[in-house]
Amino acid sequence: MILGFNAGSRTLQQAEHLLHTVAQALGLPGDAIGCTHFVPADAAGGDPHVACSLAVPQSAAESVAESVAASVAASGSESVAGVPADVSWVLGEHRAGPLADGAALAAAEHEARRGGRVVAYPGRDLLTGTVRVGELLGRSAIERVVVLASPDPPGDDVLVATADHVRPVWRDGLMTLQAMPAAGGRIAPAEVPNPTPCCADHA
Repeated sequence: MILGFNAGSRTLQQAEHLLHTVAQALGLPGDAIGCTHFVPADAAGGDPHVACSLAVPQSAAESVAESVAASVAASGSESVAGVPADVSWVLGEHRAGPLADGAALAAAEHEARRGGRVVAYPGRDLLTGTVRVGELLGRSAIERVVVLASPDPPGDDVLVATADHVRPVWRDGLMTLQAMPAAGGRIAPAEVPNPTPCCADHA
């Protein structure tokens, strides 16, 4: 079950903060898979922004569905403790809030594994410092590493300088870390820490 939610976040940092806030408020486990998704400007003139999605474990699905249904019934009031009142929701057939279309886009991309920048995932906290590609794949939910502009995947012994900031993306149905060459024959995640806060750069 994929939960989509949207507060019109203008930066990735804002969206990541919202993602962690919602996961905590709903009592989801720390390794729940959560993503950010670029939402383009719409025909009605809505500004581009970043929405979020969370994979809800089966064990928590009923309580999360009840919380979202309560939000729908409350017509936008703060019904989930700790979550801002202006969050729009989509979970299955439940929809609430003026930004629900963006929330639905996020949920659909995550469910199909065709789009989304993965912020939270199993093993994320283990990817610190410098690790080998094989260790990165073995310790986390990341399924593939690709090096930009290279036709060949890196070998398991290639070192990855993580800078403690590893944000894979959904690509071809796989959680994929996009990397770039780094000094000393190493590679590094293509997304650097604290990127320029402009969501339009992350379409």
